[in-house]
Amino acid sequence: MLPKFCGRGTFVIALLWSLTCVFIFCEFLIYYSAVFQCVWPDTVPQSNKGRESSAPVLRALFLSDTHLLGAIRGHWFDKLRREWQMERAFQTAMWFLRPEIVFILGDVFDEGKWSSPKNWEDDVRRFRQMFRHPDDTELVVVAGNHDIGFHYDFVLVNSVALHGDGCYICQMVEKELIKISHALNCSIQSNPMNERCLGVENFPSTRPILLQHYPLYRVSDAECTGEDAAAPEEKNLVFKEQYDVLSQEASRKLLWWFRPRLILSGHTHSACEVLHGETFLEVSVPSFSWRNRNNPSFILGSISSLNFTLSKCFLPRESTVISIYCFAGSLLIILTLFYFQLLKGMLHCVSCLLSKHKSL
Repeated sequence: MLPKFCGRGTFVIALLWSLTCVFIFCEFLIYYSAVFQCVWPDTVPQSNKGRESSAPVLRALFLSDTHLLGAIRGHWFDKLRREWQMERAFQTAMWFLRPEIVFILGDVFDEGKWSSPKNWEDDVRRFRQMFRHPDDTELVVVAGNHDIGFHYDFVLVNSVALHGDGCYICQMVEKELIKISHALNCSIQSNPMNERCLGVENFPSTRPILLQHYPLYRVSDAECTGEDAAAPEEKNLVFKEQYDVLSQEASRKLLWWFRPRLILSGHTHSACEVLHGETFLEVSVPSFSWRNRNNPSFILGSISSLNFTLSKCFLPRESTVISIYCFAGSLLIILTLFYFQLLKGMLHCVSCLLSKHKSL
C-alpha cells in the first residue's frame, strides 16, 4: 500500500492551495506591500520647525492618466487586468493613507471623445466603482484630451479651460482667468483697500497651486530624470505645442497671471520636474495604469498656506507580477512532473515486490 502522503487527492489539494496563495499575493497582498512603504511628507522643513506649527495641513493625493478603456478599442482582458490593478492600488491607498482630497489630472477615460451616451454611462459607472472613496475624502477630476477632445476645454486649470485661438469658450475662459488672477493679486498685496480691489472676491494671501492635464511648454523630456522618467529613446523627442504641451503663449500667460508656487500636470505618462524661469516648479505626474507604463506611481502632497512638500509612491511593477506568476507556474509544473515521476517509480517498486511475493 502507498503512503498516505502520496495520494493524488492530497497532491491536488496542495497544488490548488499553492495556486491560491500565489493568486492572493499577486492580486491583493502585493499592493499592500507597496503602499505600506509610502508615507506622508512633513510639510515643515527642519529649518523652519516651530514657525508653522499652527498652520493647517491638507493631505492631497495626485494621480493621472488612468485611461479607462471604452467599447471601441478596449479588449476585455486588457480592461479586466489594468482596471483591477488600478482599483486595488487606489483602494489600498485609500485604506492606508486616508487622504483628505484626491486629484486626478485628466485622461480618466480613453474614448471619452468618441463614446456614445450608453457607452459613456458604462464607463462612468466603472470609474465610480474603481475610484470609490470615503465620504470624508473629496475627489476632484481635471478633464484631459482623451476625456473631451483636443480643442474646447483644451487645458483645465482648476476647471477653467485655455486654448488661445479666439474661440467663444476660450474667450470666456480667458476673461475668467484674468478675473481670478486679479482677485489673487488683490488678496496678496499689502493694501487691500486699493480702489481696483474694492468689491473683489477675497482669497487666502498665498500663491496658488495650478492643476492641469497638459504640461506647460517645454522642448522635450531630455532633462527629466528618475526611474519613472521617459524612456531614453523618447527623452529627446521634440514636443508639439498644443498637442504634447501647452503653447508658449498660454504657458507665459498662466505664469504671469498666477505666479504659482507649484504646477502639477499629467498627459506625458512619465515623471518630470521642470523649473520654469528658475522660479516656478512643475511636476509631471506619471500614469497610474500598467497600460501606459510598467512602474506606475502617484504623488502624496502635504500642503499648508505657506509651504508644500511632495513624495512619490510607487505601485508594483507589472513585470514583477508577471515574473512571480511565471516562476510559480514553472515551479509547480516541475513539482508536478517530479511527483508523477516519483509516483511512477514507487508504483514500479510495489509491482516488483508483489511479483516477488507471488513467485515465493
